[in-house]
Amino acid sequence: MTPCEQLVMKNDRTPAERRTVLRLALALGAATAVHMIAADPAGTPVRPGGEPLAPAAGPPSRAQAAPGAYRLRPMTSTAPPRFRPATPPVRTRPFEELPELGSDAMVLSFDDGPDPRYTPDILATLRRYGVRAMFFVCGEMAADNPDLLREMAGDGHVVGNHSWSHPLIPKLSRGAIRDELGSTSEVIERTLGGPPLWYRAPYGAWNRNSFEIGAALGMEPMAWTVDTLDWTTPGTDTIVRRVEKGAAPGVVVLSHDAGGNRSQSVAALRRYLPALIERGYRPTVPHRS
Repeated sequence: MTPCEQLVMKNDRTPAERRTVLRLALALGAATAVHMIAADPAGTPVRPGGEPLAPAAGPPSRAQAAPGAYRLRPMTSTAPPRFRPATPPVRTRPFEELPELGSDAMVLSFDDGPDPRYTPDILATLRRYGVRAMFFVCGEMAADNPDLLREMAGDGHVVGNHSWSHPLIPKLSRGAIRDELGSTSEVIERTLGGPPLWYRAPYGAWNRNSFEIGAALGMEPMAWTVDTLDWTTPGTDTIVRRVEKGAAPGVVVLSHDAGGNRSQSVAALRRYLPALIERGYRPTVPHRS
């Protein structure tokens, strides 16, 4: 186990703190895998320049919740009797923008929640202006805060899958990826009555296994266009400036409502959301039937 892994796994850290520590540790290394897309036939994760990502040392970690009966919904018309790699169509890149939503549309998205300290304020601001957003939730947080999950869905927001414990997906085995995504989908379905239709890889790190397993679970991959980097707590003004500068038709904005102190993210939303609306933008969400 590397020093970074030992630091993350200390028992005196909460799940949110562990993710924050891992982000900081990855900032100079593996975090450069943001928007990392795997397209090689062997399924080896690669960075955009083609450089292979080094394999993880030791056995892969498993999801923190025991997986139940997975309800596989492949993108193909016939469901397999048991898990196996999904057959085409399976995407090899995530959606990064959604221009088909219209010339006045933008998508606001929030990762890592729900967190009772910050998510309610974000929901209240979105409700005040009558707009909807996407929330990519972690299973361990969703299981502890089902009421917030129901509030998201009740307000018309899209609830997506962001894995169970926020690991670096390309370092996991197929079984571990299935546990991370499947367990989270089960929590969402049990709470909301239906499974998620979208998922986002932690750190934006994808590989072929994640695309195939996500497709087998009936989900589309969603990345982002504008990264606020709010998890670095750069200041409310900086977050607002990044969103307003990146605003354009169809862009997907990445923010966070958990994983650390998100008071700046809450304050920034209160400022940039009315500013976007005044500029004629319509924050909305994609739909899948």
